[in-house]
Amino acid sequence: MTNAAIRSFEGSCHCGAIAFTFETSRAPSEWPIRACQCSFCRRHAARTTSDPQGRVSFRIGDDAVLRRYRFGLGTATFFVCRNCGVYLAAVLTSRRGTFATLNVNTLQQRFELSSAMAVSYDDESAEERQQRRERSWTPVFGAA
Repeated sequence: MTNAAIRSFEGSCHCGAIAFTFETSRAPSEWPIRACQCSFCRRHAARTTSDPQGRVSFRIGDDAVLRRYRFGLGTATFFVCRNCGVYLAAVLTSRRGTFATLNVNTLQQRFELSSAMAVSYDDESAEERQQRRERSWTPVFGAA
């Protein structure tokens, strides 16, 4: 990631116990916004984005408030605040590193984003899912 046009975006759960900084050179209008159709994401009305050229760091004041939830194929860990129930991110840890997709509904800044594209990953194998995430999710730097 070059330092030329890097912007930082802050996000957090409702109560502020879990926060993140998303650094990207992409303008918000250029972010790919996805609406995963799995039952978890639909029930949280999540809209997610990622930038494989960016980076994200998480700040967790008290690890006890971070609920690490896994379901389905168990290929990602969903970060949910135990205090307020907000879903912030999904995180993959693999041999290639740690990667995340972020729920844009948790960003502190408000701006116009593109419409969310409905996506379904039901037909992917665990290996295909991991490879897609390693290619397209944001690298994590800092606590995860």
